[in-house]
Amino acid sequence: MNYITLTNIRFHAFHGVFEQERLTGGEYTVSVRVGYDFTLATFTDNVEDTLNYADVYEIVKREMMKPSRLIEHVAGRIARSIKSELTGVLSLSVTVTKLNPPMGGQMDGASVELNIE
Repeated sequence: MNYITLTNIRFHAFHGVFEQERLTGGEYTVSVRVGYDFTLATFTDNVEDTLNYADVYEIVKREMMKPSRLIEHVAGRIARSIKSELTGVLSLSVTVTKLNPPMGGQMDGASVELNIE
């Protein structure tokens, strides 16, 4: 399987269970791993023979800008949009991480990972 991966894309977005989180926003990262057969592009050197990762980024950005209570919901929207808007996707993994979540403990972040075969 071949993969196209975008790793730790940073966003300031407005997700969270608490109203204050949705008002002031917080820092998030998103990583996406898309299974895609780009074998032809290894021979042709033509972007039309692969999945353009700029298109993947635009979908992630659009979905991150829609406020949600749960990052699980955000991950689901990203996955559904990539699958429905881009042809040839064979598998998909989306990880959304909320950096510095309001839990009182020290950590890099809290994440959800959604995998679709």
